[in-house]
Amino acid sequence: GDGMGGVKMSEAKKLKPGVKLALELGPIALFFLGYVKLKDQVFSIGGTEYDGFIVVTALFIPLMVLTTGSLWGLTGKLSKMQIATVVLVVLFGGLSVWLNDERFFKMKPTMIYVLFGAVLGFGLLRGQSYLRVVMEEALPLQAEGWMILTRRLCAFFFGLAVANEVVWRTMSTEAWVNFKTFGLTAALFLFFMTQGGVLSRYGVEDEKGSEGIPPCFCQGTTVGSPPGPNGPG
Repeated sequence: GDGMGGVKMSEAKKLKPGVKLALELGPIALFFLGYVKLKDQVFSIGGTEYDGFIVVTALFIPLMVLTTGSLWGLTGKLSKMQIATVVLVVLFGGLSVWLNDERFFKMKPTMIYVLFGAVLGFGLLRGQSYLRVVMEEALPLQAEGWMILTRRLCAFFFGLAVANEVVWRTMSTEAWVNFKTFGLTAALFLFFMTQGGVLSRYGVEDEKGSEGIPPCFCQGTTVGSPPGPNGPG
C-alpha cells in the first residue's frame, strides 16, 4: 500500500527543512522579538490604550494564519495538531485583543495542552495510541512502545498545562513570555530526549532511519507547542 497517491503527493511536496522550520518556528521567534521591543510601550488606537503585549498578539494572529496557510499550500497537508493550534491562537488571541485582556492569550497554551492530553487520554481509554497516527512516519515503533510513549506524553501534556497556569498566574508577563518561548519548547525536546529507552527497545528499523519530533508540538506551541504546540504554545 506504499504506492498510494497521497504518499506520492506528500513526497513530491516535501519542503526543505529550513523552509519548514522557518514557517513553523518563525512566528514564535517574531512574537518574542516583538514583545521584547514593545513590552514597555502603550499604543492608543481608536481612543483605547493597548499595551505592547496586546499589540504584538494582534500582529501575531494573522502571521500565524499566514504561515500555517503557507505550510498547507506548499505541502498539501496539515496535521490535526497544527489545525487545533491555529484555531486556538485565533480564538484566544482574538479574545485578548478584542477585550484588551492579555489573560486569554496566556491561557491558550493551557487549552492546547489540555486538548492534546485529553485526545491522547481518550485514545488510551479505547486501547489505542492516537500519537501513533500522528507520528508513525517520523518515529517507527512497535505497538507496545506507542502505548508506553502515549501514556507518558499524555501525562506530560497535562503537566505542561498546570505549569503554564502556575507561571502566568503567579509571575510577570515577561517571565511568562520567556517560559512560553523557551521553557515549553525545551521541555518538549527534553521529554523526547529522555525517551531513548523506549525508542531503542521498541524501535522499528526504517529505510530512511528518520527519527524526530513533529515541530507542531513546539507550537503547541504555539508555545502549544508543540504542540505547538506549536503559535507560541
